Amino acid sequence: MICSLIRFFLVFLMAHNLFCQNKTTAPSSIKKILLDTDMGSDCDDVGALALLNEYANSGQAEILGVVYSSGAVPYGVGIIDAINRYYGNDSIPIGANYDLEFGDPVDKMQAKKLAQDTIAFRNRVIRNTDVPEQTLFLRKLLAEQKDNSVLYVTIGHTQALYDLLVSKPDSISNLSGMALAEKKIKRWVALGALNAKNPDGHYTKDWNFFFNGTAPHTQYVVKHFPKPVFFISGGSQVMTGKSLIHTPSGNIVRTAYRDWLWNVEQKTLADQRPSWDLVAVCFAVETSKKYFNVTAQGYLDFDVDKGCGWIETDTATNHNFVTLKNGIDTLFSDKLNTLISKRGNNP
Repeated sequence: MICSLIRFFLVFLMAHNLFCQNKTTAPSSIKKILLDTDMGSDCDDVGALALLNEYANSGQAEILGVVYSSGAVPYGVGIIDAINRYYGNDSIPIGANYDLEFGDPVDKMQAKKLAQDTIAFRNRVIRNTDVPEQTLFLRKLLAEQKDNSVLYVTIGHTQALYDLLVSKPDSISNLSGMALAEKKIKRWVALGALNAKNPDGHYTKDWNFFFNGTAPHTQYVVKHFPKPVFFISGGSQVMTGKSLIHTPSGNIVRTAYRDWLWNVEQKTLADQRPSWDLVAVCFAVETSKKYFNVTAQGYLDFDVDKGCGWIETDTATNHNFVTLKNGIDTLFSDKLNTLISKRGNNP
């Protein structure tokens, strides 16, 4: 009897210690994400935010806030709010670009129509001016975070990050934007510089880094960002969307994918869409060696007119170039499709 009690006590003690260790160490593994998106230009932004919400709900990430960086179609904030609410994350703060001349001017997924349908999607904000202006929003949000804790993830334009870096001290913080970024941000993960690392050394121009007036902002940020940068180049063969077919009609993710595919390409959910932005979010949260190759020996050379190219060096810089491993496109697609439809299948 005594031996049994001793064994029970030892097992209990080991279990208690393990629980305490997990309780202590688990929070440090949660990635604190600040997402910067041009929601509406492409449906992969929708998938990326859905994926990030799924990571948040599973305890792998904390969404500190979402910035809508494209002011030309001011209704992207409504889609952002609707997605967050669909996942039960009603309190995620949102900021937005107030510049109605900046960004993609074409409402490709009919964001205005979706954002105004507050009965169907429960969003409480509709347009950009319903939320704080992006620079003030970013300054306040960063000032409130622990040092070296924030992963800034850009899946859209670079103007918001540029405006932050060049911002001056104010009543929010006595630090400049550059100093605030250096103190609070751990790394910048950016979907951009697609195919800039290639055997022929060709310079390339991609949507996020060069178009809709963002190239000068990108040039400055690429050159001056004070912390490690990870340029994500991949996702064109990683397809998502078909898993949303059997999710409920009230799923804003399903609706937004469907409307973008039909409005822009006259395609259906079954045809799917490349998943550039989802790949960037996945890397930010998981950084899995199963899917990604990271090249650290080099830097991104950026020219507004010529394009950008990856220059290899013998030593590492604060620039890193991320590509997908060969032969994993279908496996990766299946993973992402499962995650973005999980809420829809199990509301």
